[in-house]
Amino acid sequence: MAENSFLDRLDGLESRFEEVSILITDPTVIADQNRYVRLTKEYHDLEQILAVKRQYADTLANIRESKEIIANESDEEMRQLARQELEEATAAVPELEQRIKLLLIPADPDDAKNAIVEIRGGTGGDEAALFAGDLFRMYQKFAESKGWQLAVSSFSEGAAGGYKEIIFSLTGNGVYGTMKYESGVHRVQRVPATETQGRVHTSAATVAVLPEAQEFEVEIHEGEIKWDTFRSGGAGGQNVNKVESGVRLRYNWKNPNTGKTEEILIECTETRDQPKNKERALSRLRTFIYDREHQKYLDDIASKRKTMVSTGDRSAKIRTYNYPQGRITDHRINYTIYNLPAFVGGDIQECIDRLTVAENAEKLKAAEL
Repeated sequence: MAENSFLDRLDGLESRFEEVSILITDPTVIADQNRYVRLTKEYHDLEQILAVKRQYADTLANIRESKEIIANESDEEMRQLARQELEEATAAVPELEQRIKLLLIPADPDDAKNAIVEIRGGTGGDEAALFAGDLFRMYQKFAESKGWQLAVSSFSEGAAGGYKEIIFSLTGNGVYGTMKYESGVHRVQRVPATETQGRVHTSAATVAVLPEAQEFEVEIHEGEIKWDTFRSGGAGGQNVNKVESGVRLRYNWKNPNTGKTEEILIECTETRDQPKNKERALSRLRTFIYDREHQKYLDDIASKRKTMVSTGDRSAKIRTYNYPQGRITDHRINYTIYNLPAFVGGDIQECIDRLTVAENAEKLKAAEL
């Protein structure tokens, strides 16, 4: 009976799925991009839930049929096959129920988006900049393993190497939903190359992962943007030195959370094509504003759920990289491993998987499913 009541809770989903299927073919809905994108996402989410629901219903039917065969069939071979099927189907039920529960929890609407990542050297001077460079290369290799596209928007090199700051975009499938767990303070403990006494120093770098905003999600008065152009610095030959391909935008934005007007300054030297740099600077402006407005939503989630996994709090120390011990510790889930070379080489998926499981457990508990 409990199993049937669990299925009963999904009854309304079939009719809603049919309703959304019709709506996303309506020209009026298609013309409203905001609504169309929202409904398309709901369609895919419902499609996923209903596929698992059908699998769950089939599994319950197999259990009933197997029990009937065991009770009524005289052929021992048939009864033995039914026992085997009953065992497999019974074992599958809890996992299917767990999958349905997780699918019923509203997903973060940003999870499917691309991401903009900002890495900044923190305390530690030159060593912090070197560590920021190590983090960038770690994410670069991770992105390659996932088949994502990485494009650097801007960077400021450290005096001894690495980066004081580097900003880049990641484009691919479910980028933000994976990378959001990397936001926070990353701490490194190691002997710097400049250390003559062999002492271990502690340095830090901050990582901010922002969901890339779509045009219709943020209102920007483009006529109020002040544009400047400049020559890109660094390597790249005559074009970099002589052509003003770099762009700088200034935009006055009224923060709805504080009521104060703030000047946003964004530079982009990503390509040698000025129009493309303008387009990417605009994309970063949209993402910056969306992130600031979206922060209230993240804060509300954090206060309700008290989660330590992905609150959006970028001042929280999330992970320590201890080179003398070859150890990585993620402080949010007390997860420690001793494969530091592989980890900084881009093998971070297992840690992200554990963070995802921990957050899902928190969501289930909060939803009381």
